[in-house]
Amino acid sequence: MTGRHHRFSMLPTIDEIISNFELLDEWEERYRYLIELGRLMEPLPESAYNDANKVQGCASQVWLQTHLETVGGKPVLHLRGDSDAHIVRGLVALLISLYSGKTASEALSTDAQALFKELGLSEHLTPQRSNGVRSMVERIRRDAQMALASS
Repeated sequence: MTGRHHRFSMLPTIDEIISNFELLDEWEERYRYLIELGRLMEPLPESAYNDANKVQGCASQVWLQTHLETVGGKPVLHLRGDSDAHIVRGLVALLISLYSGKTASEALSTDAQALFKELGLSEHLTPQRSNGVRSMVERIRRDAQMALASS
């Protein structure tokens, strides 16, 4: 199960997102697509909007919820998230497509920065948003490390 279908969302796979991004020439269209990705995420339950799930270091409010499942003796990450800002919610969706459904060790060896460079997002995000993405990735990696430590 390498992320073909995520139980928690209707998001396209990361490969589908990458090819869709390549089809869009204008940055205006790419931003719209990001916002659309954010809309495809399953809504977080009310109880998930708490301090434990809140990602520190983001200018807008971001919540990430990690659910662990053991598959073949390995911890697998299932992520859900939300943000109060449309584009940031799209970035959350992008990271969920990248990381959700991966084992904790796969998640630790996944390079989100490389993906953001490949999509051209690195140079099109404000420094504040880039820092926010970094904070989200650090949070996912920390959850993965904790999952590995306790497995």
